[in-house]
Amino acid sequence: MTTLALIGPGAIGGTLATWLAQRGDLDLTVCVRTPFERLVLETPDGEVTATPRLVTSPEILEERGLAPVDWVLVATKAYDDATAAPWLKTLVGPDTRVAVIRNGVEHREAFAGRVADENLVPVIVDFPAERPGPGVFRQRRYGWIRVPEGAAGEAFVALFEGCPIDVATTDDFVSVAWRKLALNAAGAVNAMTLKPSGVAHDPGAAAVMKTLVAECVAVGRAEGATLSDDIGEQVVEGYRAGPPDMVNSLLADRAAGRPMELDARNGVIVRRGEKHGIATPANAMIVALLNAAAG
Repeated sequence: MTTLALIGPGAIGGTLATWLAQRGDLDLTVCVRTPFERLVLETPDGEVTATPRLVTSPEILEERGLAPVDWVLVATKAYDDATAAPWLKTLVGPDTRVAVIRNGVEHREAFAGRVADENLVPVIVDFPAERPGPGVFRQRRYGWIRVPEGAAGEAFVALFEGCPIDVATTDDFVSVAWRKLALNAAGAVNAMTLKPSGVAHDPGAAAVMKTLVAECVAVGRAEGATLSDDIGEQVVEGYRAGPPDMVNSLLADRAAGRPMELDARNGVIVRRGEKHGIATPANAMIVALLNAAAG
């Protein structure tokens, strides 16, 4: 039986843990700070529940002989790598594969030196998920997940056999990652205005979204990504076509007074832009304003 542990049961991590727990041939451990009774996931087709093993400390893993495992899925926020470190130290063995599930384009950089590169699988997720409370999640559509092609990527895809999410490998992960970053970059407008997706119907807000995306596209192309000229239009139309009350994680974190993944979503565009000599004033401004608002 394949053993796996998921670190970070937030909106995305909790959703994935619930789906993985539906399989009877996986031995799943969910690593949590505060325990809860079960996982409850609201999906487009109804409620899905699960009661996987919950563990609150790496020491408990060692005491119970639950480590190392075949797979570790890291779904912590990009700013919270320190939380994952003690879990990884216990869970990762010489053959353990580690899937890094996060926003942005710096999956490998975050765990370089701690996980063998051939065992690290960067993961891009594109589906709207929310966490109304501990152990309770809402998945608005099934969406998709992409990982790089290769043996490790194919093994990751196999974990989700039977899951309604479209999970597959890609031969151009760089382009996939930067396309998703374009969507994430636009989401800073939600955090700035403290308004959900419906704010994209405002012409001024939509124009700012498109500017943030245009800068992301310019930098992404310099990084080797293949990106179309109309991504900004696509992003805004996607916002407008979806539920107007949908809340992205950046907005949710700012509204709750939590740290934001601002550097992974917009700051990286500024940093990589500087490396290539590409100006990114809109992203730089929104990063500065959101940091000031949170300070």
